Amino acid sequence: QVKLVESGGGLVQAGGSLRLSCAASGRTASSYHMGWFRQAPGKEREFVARISWSGADIYYADSVKGRFTISRDNAKNSVYLQMNSLEPEDTAFYYCAASLVLGAQKVGNYGYWGQGTQVTVSS
Repeated sequence: QVKLVESGGGLVQAGGSLRLSCAASGRTASSYHMGWFRQAPGKEREFVARISWSGADIYYADSVKGRFTISRDNAKNSVYLQMNSLEPEDTAFYYCAASLVLGAQKVGNYGYWGQGTQVTVSS
């Protein structure tokens, strides 16, 4: 069992940066592979980035490659998403999620989700 709580969202101008945090709790929280997803109004929830429990396997959606960085600190049971060069198209509700599947980038492969945090990028 793992509970996830996101923070760090907010309003930022295009070209700016934000760092999202996801605090995990539970006995085996650090054993999960983690992912970040986002969902804009009227759209499907989409994959953004993932990181394996060890941090050795990292993958990004094409839309955020070179701009976003996912990381984790297992000692703190936390996962982060550093977002640079933000664009209005990045505006969405961002969620962190936990999975037992290595390499998962589908919503259905993640069994635990946070409540989400809003990211709004103004032009």
